[in-house]
Amino acid sequence: MSTVQHKNGAVRETPDRYGAFPRLTPEQLQDLTAHGERRRTTEGEVLYREGEPFQEFLAILSGTVEILQDHGGPEERTVAAHGPGRFLGELGMLEGQAAFDTAVVREAGEILAVPVERQRTLVGRDPVLGDLILRAYLGRRYLLIGLGAGFRILGSCYSRDTLRLREFAARNRLPHRWLDLERDKEAEALLRRFSIRPEETPVVLWKGERVLRNPSNAELARLIGLPAPTAKAAQCDVMVVGAGPAGLAAAVYGASDGLTTISVDAVATGGQAGTSSRIENYLGFPSGISGGELIERAVLQAHKFGARLMVPAQVNGLVPQEDDYVVTFTDGSHIRAGAVVLASGVRYRRLEVPGIDRLEGISVYYAATVHEASLCEADPVAVVGGGNSAGQAALFLARHASGVHLLVRGSDLNANMSRYLVDQVERHPKIEVLLHTEVRGVSGKEKLESLSVEDNANGERRTLPAAALFVFIGARPRTEWLRGVLALDEKGFVLTGADAQAAADATRWDSLGRSPLLLETSLPGVFAAGDVRSGSVKRVASATGEGAMAIRLVHEHREKAGNLVRTAGPEGTRPETGQSAARR
Repeated sequence: MSTVQHKNGAVRETPDRYGAFPRLTPEQLQDLTAHGERRRTTEGEVLYREGEPFQEFLAILSGTVEILQDHGGPEERTVAAHGPGRFLGELGMLEGQAAFDTAVVREAGEILAVPVERQRTLVGRDPVLGDLILRAYLGRRYLLIGLGAGFRILGSCYSRDTLRLREFAARNRLPHRWLDLERDKEAEALLRRFSIRPEETPVVLWKGERVLRNPSNAELARLIGLPAPTAKAAQCDVMVVGAGPAGLAAAVYGASDGLTTISVDAVATGGQAGTSSRIENYLGFPSGISGGELIERAVLQAHKFGARLMVPAQVNGLVPQEDDYVVTFTDGSHIRAGAVVLASGVRYRRLEVPGIDRLEGISVYYAATVHEASLCEADPVAVVGGGNSAGQAALFLARHASGVHLLVRGSDLNANMSRYLVDQVERHPKIEVLLHTEVRGVSGKEKLESLSVEDNANGERRTLPAAALFVFIGARPRTEWLRGVLALDEKGFVLTGADAQAAADATRWDSLGRSPLLLETSLPGVFAAGDVRSGSVKRVASATGEGAMAIRLVHEHREKAGNLVRTAGPEGTRPETGQSAARR
């Protein structure tokens, strides 16, 4: 095992316990040589820096390289050390993000450097090499998240903007660390160091030098290299609103079919699926797959085929214009599209309990990711809900918390939860299932300390200790911006196919000479897929299938019709139509 020399002594090469630090074979290195160049290194040379975009994929031929967090700063520490055969970088290299650490040569030698764009192409073409690199990069990203690497968020646990920034970072799987102004002594020292007034918080610190005072999500996205939208107008064949499983499937299939495809999401790629700790019934993954890994793989596929993903981008309007649709955003920008796929998904419903709003984001959560789990290590927690999301969350949290109370309003765990999850939940020694149980009150000054719960069968109340509460009690669609634009059902889900035709003006489709296609809404050329669609099956696999199907129907629409509603009007009124003509 090789070593590297460090100012504090020798540092051994980091062992590859979790598949995050594999070695390339001599044959793989030889193949890569044809696409890059060999280069000598010198001791102390910086190969890439934290906060700067990756320019090259680097493989070590000889010598050693140390990966550092906060290089040259007061909190400098070693993340990993690599020797011959290892390669550098992490997930940000494939997704165009800035580096979250710094690579420094500790023992001079030789490296192989391949331009990033060329490497991304190779990853897509070579399944063996691509899977090796992707798995390593995913492992390294989660290692960085666990270490609290990356940027720092300084803010009060009682601040809504602090909660917003933390949620954005966690949902986008970005390495970061939160310093609570209410409890963390280091936070006060940093405020003095950077001359930040308390009223200016929350702030984001990057590379120990850059300070963003209460940045918007878009400003934070630009800081670390996420492809946030710009005010410049764009045009595409297909616009996908939402980047969960349905939206990403539409982006992959649209781009792979040669359609210029843009996908946008208000918060992050992945939707609710991206927050799932484990998906065990998704076809092709017999041992299960985390929501984060599934989504990262889909994002890389979409990039591979040329789809453009933009996060965060909040859509607020959909307007028919001649043979296209104009999708507008809250920042004033807009995109013109020949067809639109609505895949904006759902958001979890809030638990209506007195006093719970002051604890949301502090110790009451609507997702169970590594980020939330790390905040309640070794404490008892409670999960509310009786569906698959609640079951997955309970199993995941049981690996971190001292115990998990699973609170189910109904009398049968099998009613809404898959059998395989029920079996695991009931067998787990750290999970206590409480049927016909509802939360009636919360207690705790600065954070949650206990719950008051009631047995809805006999009215008996009891107090449960809980340091955190995770809520999964159903969802509502993200369709507020579509009211009056197209037909929705009584709960706000988008109507499609025959249901859409029945709810819309009966003459709307006359000029097209056809009825709405299976996933088509009450606007020709606008489709809905996944959880946002009325009558959909709320499963990751079905959402993915609908996203792919929506693109097939886009092709059918383009071939058969092409004529769209020319003048926007309120839902139920007769729009003007032009003469039918095939587009493009």
